Amino acid sequence: MDRVRILIVDDHEIFRKGLCSLLEPRAEFQICGEAANGLEAVERAKQLLPDVILMDISMPQIDGLQATRIIRGQLPNCQVLILSQHDSPHMLSAALKAGASAYVTKSQVSRSLLAALEGIVRGRPFSWNAEGTGDPGQPLGSDAEVKPD
Repeated sequence: MDRVRILIVDDHEIFRKGLCSLLEPRAEFQICGEAANGLEAVERAKQLLPDVILMDISMPQIDGLQATRIIRGQLPNCQVLILSQHDSPHMLSAALKAGASAYVTKSQVSRSLLAALEGIVRGRPFSWNAEGTGDPGQPLGSDAEVKPD
């Protein structure tokens, strides 16, 4: 199986570097690029054609939700995994409406990111919140359990 090509999008360089250090040692993943805002994410996605984009929501230029809508419209085979500080049903719903395949709160990245990536690569949705509740195989949407702050 080919390596999963990943584009990392976050306006905080330290967070992008942390994700790289978590994923680069794994043989199944290849970091193909990084972007620091939503506009750059759209441009890099068209250039690099990643399999998966790890996307923050709150960023300059255009936010991650708008970037997700644009990217999924132009590259429908590219999966977007939202990584956000926001742990609310509203943000989960907005991410799904934008076309995201998975949603993980940043507080759960070290615990849940690899399972989320594996899930979306295999076509299974994934949601995880700050309390660590959620079901990696549970369909996302109105029945997904995500508790507000």
